Amino acid sequence: MNIQPANRLQSVTEYYFSAKLREVGEMNAAGKNVINLGIGNPDLPPSEATIEALCNEAKKPNVHGYQSYVGIPELRKGFADWYQKWYGVKLNPATEIQPLIGSKEGILHITLAFVNPGDSVLVPNPGYPTYTSASSLCEANIVSYDLDENNGWQPDFEALEKMDLSRVKLMWVNYPNMPTGAKATVELYEKLVAFGKKHSIVICNDNPYSFILNDEKLSILSVEGAKDCCIEMNSMSKAHNMAGWRMALLATNAEFIQWILKVKSNVDSGMFRPMMVAAVAALQNTEEWHAEMNLVYARRRVLAHKIMDALDCTYDINQVGMFIWARIPERYNDSVELADEILYGKNVFITPGIIFGDKGKRYVRVSLCCPEKTLEEALGRIVGSL
Repeated sequence: MNIQPANRLQSVTEYYFSAKLREVGEMNAAGKNVINLGIGNPDLPPSEATIEALCNEAKKPNVHGYQSYVGIPELRKGFADWYQKWYGVKLNPATEIQPLIGSKEGILHITLAFVNPGDSVLVPNPGYPTYTSASSLCEANIVSYDLDENNGWQPDFEALEKMDLSRVKLMWVNYPNMPTGAKATVELYEKLVAFGKKHSIVICNDNPYSFILNDEKLSILSVEGAKDCCIEMNSMSKAHNMAGWRMALLATNAEFIQWILKVKSNVDSGMFRPMMVAAVAALQNTEEWHAEMNLVYARRRVLAHKIMDALDCTYDINQVGMFIWARIPERYNDSVELADEILYGKNVFITPGIIFGDKGKRYVRVSLCCPEKTLEEALGRIVGSL
């Protein structure tokens, strides 16, 4: 027998955290007690109202069957009300919102809906690796565009205009940015919308971090005419502490929604109704609830800054989101060398920035998704090694 995998698998590798966490698990099994500061996996619970809504709905005998591919009307309305309240964006819940089983599936669905084999996709460097891997699985040509610290981690539009954009169908952007923590601005969104319209490129903004340590919540869809060429994905994973629930959405014009739905309806069979009902409750969390969560993250950020200081790393104190992105000292060849030194020397796992692209080669990332006591212990281990 000579059974071979599909050729498309040659263009992707196993997701970094999938492989690395397996290694960390093996170290823990050997008694190493590794502290994981690598993953943006919220450790705080959803609101009490969210849990109560899930439990109450799940007890009903008639809610356990297949659900609509477009989600229950209450969920779509909940997302629309949420966008109006926090972003000032008006969306038609019936035609301009598509619930998702997490943003990661949305990345693949959007790519399948818009990109033919051989078309090009603009992906940021550094950027979320799934933008690249999903594009590769769809047999697209990856066109990387650099984000630079000296430009506030924003696209260089002059450089973009010099590229061959003739086959570019999609451009992935992510503000507030992960991994760099750069904030969104109205001016940036306006430039992106203008760029998309000029070149007939669909601008896809991935926007899950706008509630975390961020005073100004912005959506690209607030720009006039943005729906004509923009898709925005948003998620309840970070802002509502519901990462394992896989509750997200994309919002755009009605025609784009229908194209994406053609893909999605052939891939899954809808969401669990009690989870959708609970998500509606979560979307009504108060400003005070979000503020209390951010107080926790703010205290953790102080300790994460101390960890970066102990590693002689430099960082922007104005970053937003649930990570600290920092430049490594010149004595290290790259971020992998520093991350491995800390992992194997002091049993603390931090993320090497190079996994987000070669522009992250000299950066590392620390997550705020662990208790202060854990961050203090990690700091103690690292300081003890210096």
